[in-house]
Amino acid sequence: MLALVRHGRTAWNLERRLQGRSDIALDAHGELQAHAAGRLLARAQWGRVVTSPLTRAAQTAAIIGSHFEMAAPVVEPGLIERDFGEAEGMQVAEAAERWPAGAYPGSETAAELGERAGSTLTALLAAPGTAVVVSHGVFLRAGIEAVTGVACPRILNGQVVLLEPTSGWPTARFLGE
Repeated sequence: MLALVRHGRTAWNLERRLQGRSDIALDAHGELQAHAAGRLLARAQWGRVVTSPLTRAAQTAAIIGSHFEMAAPVVEPGLIERDFGEAEGMQVAEAAERWPAGAYPGSETAAELGERAGSTLTALLAAPGTAVVVSHGVFLRAGIEAVTGVACPRILNGQVVLLEPTSGWPTARFLGE
């Protein structure tokens, strides 16, 4: 089983900017969200914490890990957020106006992201033991959709989604405090 966590809030989340692979740190509210996720996850036992290499995810993973005795988070490069190309750093509304179909010049396509996110989450799900996986909203939605075959709603900053293996497709279950 995996506990998928979207990193805590950043200033760019607050400004509704496409962060992509820009390395933005958590803001104070994002740190509180990471602590809330850590308290929620500390109710169970987890084998490891795995994180995207970007600062906002790594900070979230470290805060979550501080809520239970856990080795330092392991960086998994495949968990990095979608590359938004020329749209990176733009406000979501402006990018949607310029490229309504979401085909941002120089970006990783939605299909490429779905394939990468699906294969990364499938590999983590197949690994022995349990893991807390900290990544990014667009990446996690694409990955959940790829491995479950079901549309995934928006994942909020600091939100936890359990990805559970079943005899068929894995299932995703959103948690809250």
